[in-house]
Amino acid sequence: MKKNNPSIINAWCMYDWANSVHALVIVSSIFPVYFSATALAASGSGQVDFFGFQIKSSVLFSYTVSVSFLITALLVPICTAIADYTGTKKRFMQLFCYTGALSCMLLYFFTKETLLPSIFLFGLSLIGWSGSIVFYDSYLPEIATEDNFDRISARGFSMGYLGSVLLLLFNLSMVLFPDFYGITQKSLPARISFFTVGIWWVLFAQIPFYYLPKGNRGKQRSGNWIFNGFAQLRKVYTRLREQPYLAKFLSAFFIYTMGLRTVMYVATIFGATELRLPSQSLIITVLLIQLVGIAGSYTFAWLSGQIGNIYALMIGVFIWIGICTGAYYTTEAMEFYVIACTVGMVMGGIQSLSRSTFSKLIPENVTDTASYFSFYDVTEKLAIVVGTFIYGFVEQLTGSMRNSILALLVIFVLGLVLLSRIPSRKLYHFELETKEN
Repeated sequence: MKKNNPSIINAWCMYDWANSVHALVIVSSIFPVYFSATALAASGSGQVDFFGFQIKSSVLFSYTVSVSFLITALLVPICTAIADYTGTKKRFMQLFCYTGALSCMLLYFFTKETLLPSIFLFGLSLIGWSGSIVFYDSYLPEIATEDNFDRISARGFSMGYLGSVLLLLFNLSMVLFPDFYGITQKSLPARISFFTVGIWWVLFAQIPFYYLPKGNRGKQRSGNWIFNGFAQLRKVYTRLREQPYLAKFLSAFFIYTMGLRTVMYVATIFGATELRLPSQSLIITVLLIQLVGIAGSYTFAWLSGQIGNIYALMIGVFIWIGICTGAYYTTEAMEFYVIACTVGMVMGGIQSLSRSTFSKLIPENVTDTASYFSFYDVTEKLAIVVGTFIYGFVEQLTGSMRNSILALLVIFVLGLVLLSRIPSRKLYHFELETKEN
């Protein structure tokens, strides 16, 4: 397939537009607020009876994220290997997409009487979303040349921010002005929002599903193909020893992603539980983060062109250290809003740069890109598992989310140290040119 085809690239970016509404509405804004309020209404104390165990609702939310991504990390290697073996990468992407979208639609029935089933649906939606992303990401080195990775990756994230903002605006109008829509039931606007996420996701996903290639059928492999995914991970691990910079990047990526993605999943819960901010303020804050994130994605893509991907990532992680420091001392709503806007500037930028940096570091002319990105994805998902578990465990142990934030601060410092071990690719090429001259 010819690379840098504008139609293919635009279609690829549309999956960010389609799936990002899950990250915004379900993970970051309306669902966490509704979940906290529903758990409080069900018990009167915010404690959830989870099969005989009394668990704080915010801790249960964190643990649900951890378990969901652990399941994804176990599933993805097998699925990507089968996809590369059979040439059905797109079908697997569709399977995960439709699973996640249907789970969101079923959250329409989320009430205090259906709290536990809804927790499982939330987890299933995370599995569907994160599982589809690995196949989506793996298309990047197939459809574009290396010099365009940063720009196209940033465009995808920006499209995701813009699309999710449009749907959130509609959902937010229902939450704030239910009378305008003739809605009298208090919980209905939020539940309709969950349903619209599934519809939006499926509807706009049809564009990339139509244009993107099915996937390249790999060479026949010996052995049991069910376990071929984990064999492929071992194969990639062997190659890591031959590519030390890729290994160093993945170790740094694992650490700083542990902090970054945990913040994404618990920030709204922090604002609702620790600062007691009203629901409308939290949702509007998340909306502002998305708008700032569009500028942030392109800013970091430009920055990587000036100083290289690694140095740009180091700047982003350094800012995250400052964010955690500020969040620990945050007590007022205005302070929370300032922190949130700063999060928006660096969140999408680091994610898009991480994706494009990995694409640059994998060997050229690789055909089984889904298997390679399964390694990237497993690294990311395990980081989320560990990060959200640490956050929830520290809160459960100490009774304060602020101590969990201190744990995240240490994680970002370690991530910055690991990134500093990797030379900037831009600087490396400059030094080679200097020696040649």
